Amino acid sequence: MNLAALRREPRTTQALEHRRRAEASALLSSVAARAAIALRGTPLLLLDPERVRRQYRHLRNALPFVGFHYAVKALAHDAVLDVLDDAGCGFDVATGEELAMLTRRGVDASRVIHTHPIKKPAEIAEALAAGVRTFVVDNDVEIDKFRGAPSDTRLLVRLSYRSPHAKSDLSSKFGVGPFEAAHLVERALAAGVTIAGFSYHVGSQLDDPGRFAAAATDTLELMGILERRLNVQFDTLDIGGGFPASYDSETAAIEDIAVALRPVLEPHARRLRIIAEPGRVMVADAMTLVTSVVGVAERSDGRWYYLDDGLYGSYSNVLTEDVHPLVFAARELTGDGAEQHRWATLGGPTCDSSDVIAREIMLPELHVGDLLVSPTMGAYTTVTATRFNGRPFTPVAVVGKGASTAEVAATSSDVRRVPIV
Repeated sequence: MNLAALRREPRTTQALEHRRRAEASALLSSVAARAAIALRGTPLLLLDPERVRRQYRHLRNALPFVGFHYAVKALAHDAVLDVLDDAGCGFDVATGEELAMLTRRGVDASRVIHTHPIKKPAEIAEALAAGVRTFVVDNDVEIDKFRGAPSDTRLLVRLSYRSPHAKSDLSSKFGVGPFEAAHLVERALAAGVTIAGFSYHVGSQLDDPGRFAAAATDTLELMGILERRLNVQFDTLDIGGGFPASYDSETAAIEDIAVALRPVLEPHARRLRIIAEPGRVMVADAMTLVTSVVGVAERSDGRWYYLDDGLYGSYSNVLTEDVHPLVFAARELTGDGAEQHRWATLGGPTCDSSDVIAREIMLPELHVGDLLVSPTMGAYTTVTATRFNGRPFTPVAVVGKGASTAEVAATSSDVRRVPIV
């Protein structure tokens, strides 16, 4: 990194922390949030589905020629699915269980794509029966599973684009190179199965707009080569997901990625159906975690605070994805921040010594019962949590528009008992 970049980074991080602090302060000051905490205690996840709706609109405005299919696996909550269904968003599923969540609420199957490259024959039959017609494959065996499928079934060949700088390199497990892709198209033609186009995923939490553009460029070039060589016509390009969210440092904004993608994709928008499968970027900012201090200890490496949520629960994103949400003491969100801070370690509630949420974090003096707040906790938190040690999953309370009466019906005395300030 050059000197200019080094000088910019602290200011960028400070700006992000200031923004996250302001957002968390506004949330915890709301009647709905305070009532939910009073009624349910901690740990508690506060979900604002309207932020999901706004983010979907943000994506549509940035890339208006792209059809977006929300990756249900990122946050499979009814309030999220409802608001995106209402907004007209499509959906991306990877399992029959995710598909069932959509069919139960009457989502038209034409708005659903199934992108898991490996599926049981029974899962394929179930999805076809529900009306899903767009699937992803990346090998001969999967193509053979679609022999005899309805004639309007459309397969997308998953390509591999290694992105070592992504938090999760999603081409390490799935996808094929250009030579294998050509073979799969030929195999499908021989089997009477339609290959409608190609799919790829540049990697989860990828902070590199140029990589998004390069993958699109390479895929379009391959499509053109195969169309000429095999005398076929493709009509679909799935650019996957991977759009990043800002946790403890700023990442590329949607607009930055759109600036890189527009000149590559827009000339093909009339000929091709261009779709995407965003998950994290749609929901990360929509949910905030509130936890309590349950223990305090002085150890050889300094002060430790033990919380009632951890790596086996909502902070599973730290363990599985190496992302690091910010953590604020609730009382300093609405205070003047003048009290003395010290370095501390945050431990989770389980008996596992690896259940450590963060080290060397600056916090004010905390006591048992004090609240801590982590924003940007909407993606890959509840969905990857476990019941280790028999601990229950952290409940989710819907706040803002869409919150039920029960979630905002705490009495005034209940709300006053919440130790936020």
